[in-house]
Amino acid sequence: MSVLPKSPVSMRMSLVVLFMLWFSATATAAIQPRIVRCRRQREFPLCFNVPAPCPPACLRTCFMDCATCRPVCRCNTPGAVCEDPRFVGGDGITFYFHGRKNQDFCLVSDSDLHINAHFIGKRNPNLNRDFTWVQSIGILINNHKLLVAAKKTSKWDDDVDRLAIFLDNNPISLPAAEGSEWKSPAITATRTAAANRVTIEAPGAFRVTAAVVPITPEESKVHGYNITDDDCFAHLELGFKFYNLTDSVDGVLGQTYRSDYVSKAKVNMPMQVMGGANKYLTSHIFATDCLASRFGSVNPVSSSKNRGTEYSTMKCSTGVDGGGVVCKR
Repeated sequence: MSVLPKSPVSMRMSLVVLFMLWFSATATAAIQPRIVRCRRQREFPLCFNVPAPCPPACLRTCFMDCATCRPVCRCNTPGAVCEDPRFVGGDGITFYFHGRKNQDFCLVSDSDLHINAHFIGKRNPNLNRDFTWVQSIGILINNHKLLVAAKKTSKWDDDVDRLAIFLDNNPISLPAAEGSEWKSPAITATRTAAANRVTIEAPGAFRVTAAVVPITPEESKVHGYNITDDDCFAHLELGFKFYNLTDSVDGVLGQTYRSDYVSKAKVNMPMQVMGGANKYLTSHIFATDCLASRFGSVNPVSSSKNRGTEYSTMKCSTGVDGGGVVCKR
């Protein structure tokens, strides 16, 4: 039985497929995976300083899970806040919350912990919303105010640190070396790379991993962000773990840790989006005046699910090195 030769169209399609496979493999090979390590020697001595490459799904954006001694994709675990912004709730369900540019929203509000986020963004003329990213977070904990922010920058360079951290309006200075540490009775901050990556822990309350990342030209083209050379919209990618939340916790992310929480994301949409921005809108990065606020409540409801378990007056204005938030007494 003779085999008919392929048509020119079929041959062209085959060549296109082969080229795409080759290009994908070449591009992946060109991106060297980031090497991560556990820096928590006291709690995890066996895993401390053991190197491991990021997995293929997140070659540059993973962290070392010291408990399992395995690298984990930062944006795919419960408590993650990444991208535009994409959340992974305490219940493991992924959703988007767009908010509005140049405004602040309550992410977590509990009796003794409150976390707000400042959104930056660009107006999308083709949609009825802004493109938004989390530029900074303000955390109230144990009578302290912690600010973590991405500095505004035009041209991105991985080796130039664009991370700003303030505790009670005092800048935290970390040497530009992976593993360098800053300690106080309130928090411990540890660099997880020489620049732009840090882990901050408040004992008994939370741990947050923060990375400053830009909008790349490739992302801008794919999503239609129209990012120009004057601002790459550097923003934070975050991963939260909470140790002692009550069952009264609220906020865009916080509510997903309640035992009775039912997702409000619109599941019939291609992209699950949580609405109700006005409930979480707050007046500034350290304000507790959002409608969802639980901060300072006298009799919070305790939660057997969250308690003891690790789960995955200032005036504030923009201006951290040309962007972000600065707070003054």
